[in-house]
Amino acid sequence: MIDRTLVIVKPDGVYRSLTGKIISSLEDTGLKMIASKMVRPSAELSGRHYAEDEKWLNDVGNKAIASYKEKGVNVTETPREIGMRIRQFLIDYFTSGPVVAMVFEGNEAVFVTRKVLGPTEPRKADPSTIRGRYSSDSYDLADRNKRAVKNLVHMSEDREIAEKEIALWFSKEEIVSFSRSDEEIMYK
Repeated sequence: MIDRTLVIVKPDGVYRSLTGKIISSLEDTGLKMIASKMVRPSAELSGRHYAEDEKWLNDVGNKAIASYKEKGVNVTETPREIGMRIRQFLIDYFTSGPVVAMVFEGNEAVFVTRKVLGPTEPRKADPSTIRGRYSSDSYDLADRNKRAVKNLVHMSEDREIAEKEIALWFSKEEIVSFSRSDEEIMYK
């Protein structure tokens, strides 16, 4: 299924000049970049991106609690409270410098992007992924430093979220339609 996904190179990826490597890795899979721009996100835009969504807050909080329990750490905060703290860390992280926002399109774009870029915690990412190759940050270090995990890049979680995120970052006029020269070989 041909779909679209949002990819954002976060400030640490921009400052480390990894944007080109990230683009190349995604394009090498057959995905095509159909929109891009460099921006310094405002707190308002970052807050809308990391919306105060109850499901998301609780999911993030529950993942953190599971990670803490794995290490034997006692947790007194609720999943929502942890989710709110992490949300603020993410907003602070997004607004700390320039980002490169992009839309990629192709067969199973959301799935392929997640596979190429790797899991959220770079420490657990396979070395063949972008996060595994270029970052070694961890939840532990981020927690100790009271910040978001520096994992280089944001990617949409699923098709529905991708549609919402793309609409938040790009107008319809900013998204370009074209065919790659190898699409016939890959998709027909």
